[in-house]
Amino acid sequence: MIAPSAPLLSVVIPVYNEEDGLPALFARLYPALDAIGCGYEIIFTNDGSSDRSAAVLREQFQKRPDVTRVILFNGNFGQHMAIMAGFEHCRGARIVTLDADLQNPPEEISNLLAEMDKGHDYVGTIRRIRQDSAFRRYASRAMNKLRERITSIKMTDQGCMLRAYSRGIVDAINSTRDSSTYIPALAYSFARRPVEIEVAHEERFAGESKYSLYKLIQLNFDLMTGFSTAPLQVFSLVGIMIAILSIGFVVFLAIRRLVVGPEAEGLFTLFGIAFFLIGITLFGIGLLGEYIGRIYEQVRSRPRYMIEGILENPSQQKD
Repeated sequence: MIAPSAPLLSVVIPVYNEEDGLPALFARLYPALDAIGCGYEIIFTNDGSSDRSAAVLREQFQKRPDVTRVILFNGNFGQHMAIMAGFEHCRGARIVTLDADLQNPPEEISNLLAEMDKGHDYVGTIRRIRQDSAFRRYASRAMNKLRERITSIKMTDQGCMLRAYSRGIVDAINSTRDSSTYIPALAYSFARRPVEIEVAHEERFAGESKYSLYKLIQLNFDLMTGFSTAPLQVFSLVGIMIAILSIGFVVFLAIRRLVVGPEAEGLFTLFGIAFFLIGITLFGIGLLGEYIGRIYEQVRSRPRYMIEGILENPSQQKD
């Protein structure tokens, strides 16, 4: 529920080792929100930064305690858990997520709110001209197409964190207890009238991306296994096809042995087929492990994150 004095807009920003870029973010974010002309709050979640990010956020809270709130994690729990903490503590009727690296300009927030004025409950974004390496652009495009085929979630640009959500969608997300939560996809599945718009994209102001190639692959595995059983179904179909082909090949070898006789030259062909089947089997075991791992994480029912403290005025506390 939203308190009577709650702001219209909540901006949730995860922060992890962004000490050098935070002053520039503050210099652009607060004026951009002031220009919108509605009540707002900004919730920064410090995701266990090892630099001075927490100290910089404390200083900013002291400068603008009227609209600033800071959630301090006692460890690094990941970007999406930092956003989840912001969702659970925000009070606005509309919630916008934004990265702290200034690759998505804060000035674009007004455009997202304009789309919500048209009746949309979820506003996704597409980076107009991505300021990333060619590898990241092509890899992201390929994963977007693969995810769209495997799941029913149609997001043109799943990697852009600048998005707007209605209070109803955020409440629905908060009610889920998944151990691994991919927020944009989950929000899309709850949305009644989603829309996507193009937004500007800039070079990272300072520091470097926190998403390595391994983390990107892991994120997409979580996304596909968390929203669809299609990978298991595809693997089952591949297994059936290989089994049929294997039976046919065994029959062929038996007939050939009776007609032509045994041949030693076919030994390496059999090795090749055996290695191929072993590779398929290992891939299947790994795929099953992804699903079993998700079940394991879920049944443990451990807290998804731990909060060390929250910087806020008493009047900002959520009912």
